[in-house]
Amino acid sequence: MSDEKNNIADDVCQIKEIHIDAIKKAKEGMDSEETYMKLEETFKIFGNTTRLKIMSLLVIEDLCVCDICEILNMSQSAVSHQLRTLRSKNLVKYQKEGKLVRYSLADKHVVEILNMGIEHVLE
Repeated sequence: MSDEKNNIADDVCQIKEIHIDAIKKAKEGMDSEETYMKLEETFKIFGNTTRLKIMSLLVIEDLCVCDICEILNMSQSAVSHQLRTLRSKNLVKYQKEGKLVRYSLADKHVVEILNMGIEHVLE
């Protein structure tokens, strides 16, 4: 490893200098505490492999619970539990089709978040 990577102090300021204009601009651009709390809860939902797999499947195709169970080799109760969690945060929606319930992603934002996350980890 180079000396640059070994020097822990390289990643902090060597002098204390407050940039008032930058601080003001950054503070004005921040969202409310409530918004950050809601965002935290949403990101927690993305912290589960099964839910990520379900959402990934729904990017490709709207699916009924039975299809999701078959693809993931999981019980209907386990899949339904995860779908309820995803629905509670408005990440998926469903539509009844006779005796079937077909799930889809709630909107394009969910697709974008998922795709950007995958793209980031594959870099």
